[in-house]
Amino acid sequence: MKLLSFSHQGREAWGALSADGQGVIDLGRRLPDLPGVLELLQAGPAALSRARTACADAAPDHRLADVQLDLPVRRPPRIFCIGVNYAHRNAEYKDGSNLPKYPSIFMRVPDSFVGHGHALLQPHESGQLDYEGEIALVIGKAGRRIPREHALAHVAGLTCMNEGTIRDWVHHAKFNVTQGKNWYHSGAIGPWLATADEYPEGLGTLRVQTRVNGETRQDDSTDHLMFDFAYLVHYLSTFAPLQPGDIIATGTPIGAGIRFDPPRFLQPGDVVEVEVSGVGVLRNVVEAEQP
Repeated sequence: MKLLSFSHQGREAWGALSADGQGVIDLGRRLPDLPGVLELLQAGPAALSRARTACADAAPDHRLADVQLDLPVRRPPRIFCIGVNYAHRNAEYKDGSNLPKYPSIFMRVPDSFVGHGHALLQPHESGQLDYEGEIALVIGKAGRRIPREHALAHVAGLTCMNEGTIRDWVHHAKFNVTQGKNWYHSGAIGPWLATADEYPEGLGTLRVQTRVNGETRQDDSTDHLMFDFAYLVHYLSTFAPLQPGDIIATGTPIGAGIRFDPPRFLQPGDVVEVEVSGVGVLRNVVEAEQP
């Protein structure tokens, strides 16, 4: 299934993408005891089975073009972000450093993201809004100190993320990147959550691409991850009990705007697309935020 959260004529709802990719099945109407995707994940495998049954042969309730998509999981409990996780990206820094022993981690707040089709905001305090296309994991099963060999069983599915960054604000302090990573509506998640059962066991090799105005800027596969998905789930769960709805952004490949000479930051009117194998395309247009 491809699970999504949406609004239609001012009403918040949730559901699944129809088989032809052109319609939306309103699962909230069919499963009234589950008010959203987060509650569906929290309810466990039996609820997911009910959702699949409700989708079977169901006619779409709305055209996809007639709804506004939100984050696939509205108000996710936590958003963990992994920095510099592709081997090529570590080399991109040209600092002579060895491959890291442990992943770099920072956190983001939910309102720093928008859903598919909504505007990415360039703040008037900075002209350095940058893109970072990523594969994001959504946790479906809670756990603490999860063994690596069982880690992927805790993943509900995958989605696309543009982990947008205000580059000059990343360097305001010596030991953190928080302020450059949490600007209001600077990133995006979506368009939906592709459930893990749509992938082969182990999820297989996945590709992530980022395009700006149709030009491919980032293109890499999970074969080049320094810390794979199972390790990330294992490592994070060691210090933080993972919860359904938690999101793990797994890192961005080389090709972010900051790495060009001169840098190629996003400008109002730019169209940013992030594509992930088996999920689809997350698309957003950049707008200047009003003072």
